[in-house]
Amino acid sequence: MSAERPVILVVDDSSDLLALTTKMLADDYQVLTAEDAGTALELAAGTPRPDLILLDVEMPGASGFDVCRVLKSEGNTADIPVVFLTANEEARGQVEGLELGAVDYITKPISAAVLKARVRIHIALSSQRHELERIVSERTAQLEQTRLQLIRRLSRAMEYHESSAVGNRVMRLGQYAKLLSQAAGATTVVCEAMMTAAPLHDIGKLGVPAEVLRKSGKLSAPEWERVRRHPELGAEIIGEHDDPLLKLARQMALHHHERWDGTGYPSKLKGSDIPWPGRLMAIVDTFESMTTTQFYRAPLNVLDAAAEIADGAGKSFDPKLVEAFKKALPQMRKVRETFADDLGDLVNLDFSPARGKPAKAPLPAPVKPAGARPAKAAK
Repeated sequence: MSAERPVILVVDDSSDLLALTTKMLADDYQVLTAEDAGTALELAAGTPRPDLILLDVEMPGASGFDVCRVLKSEGNTADIPVVFLTANEEARGQVEGLELGAVDYITKPISAAVLKARVRIHIALSSQRHELERIVSERTAQLEQTRLQLIRRLSRAMEYHESSAVGNRVMRLGQYAKLLSQAAGATTVVCEAMMTAAPLHDIGKLGVPAEVLRKSGKLSAPEWERVRRHPELGAEIIGEHDDPLLKLARQMALHHHERWDGTGYPSKLKGSDIPWPGRLMAIVDTFESMTTTQFYRAPLNVLDAAAEIADGAGKSFDPKLVEAFKKALPQMRKVRETFADDLGDLVNLDFSPARGKPAKAPLPAPVKPAGARPAKAAK
């Protein structure tokens, strides 16, 4: 609605009627007038924006019905209420106008009292509708923000369960997922959803004992089986919903350990049978794991991690997404630098000073028996 007096656009091919209508309404409203369809459409889409349009049905050239069709087809004018002015009292014509989206009819000759009452009613209804839309929009934004915070808090809870140190992992994961999605050609809506949902991909680790997740040595067979269950546990925690964001998060949680060659878990899906969000999250998860400190090893540098991911194309990872990863890598590297963890917050590695110099993190000897963890932190 207008900040000052409501704006009424009156459209009629009769200059006398326009003058009369303006006189009736001018005390309470700002009145714009148009004698033809072209001028009417221009004023309707212009500034000040009309709060209500009084539209003559019988006009030479384009009729009021034609003008109404155009108004309702354009996004910037579709919500402006239209009241038809007509000398035709036939019900069939009025029904046609209402079906086109008009809110009312006023018959000619026009009564000043009737015109003012109808205009006042429809301006009030429009004002209430706009206020309701504002409230709904505001509440929707609040709910979206609440949902985002809940997702981040749940992800934080998982991190505290896995480690006593919590850094910026939630932020990195979201940004990595968004950048990789963009490089893969996903729509803006999908990229934003991937960013929001990504931190939930490992939520199933809440169902794995902390002592197993924090173990620095080789996992026993039962322990490894517990770790391998976390994708299914994550899908169960998130649940099945109609909400698109939670559906996406569930796919990420359930499928981020599937491998392109079919040797992953939990379902040994292969190739394009693995849902796209899971394929993408597999790369994001691996990059994050390789480039951050784990309980059993120091982080790899970005180039070494990227090389390992490139080597995994067609085996662990979707080859097309690996190509997208290469394109996104410079920006992902900037994200890693921006949201780097403070080494002072890390645990279980020896960063204590030695002879005035910081000691390097110890690297474990490589082990590859069946019960050992993979290169990527048993995510």
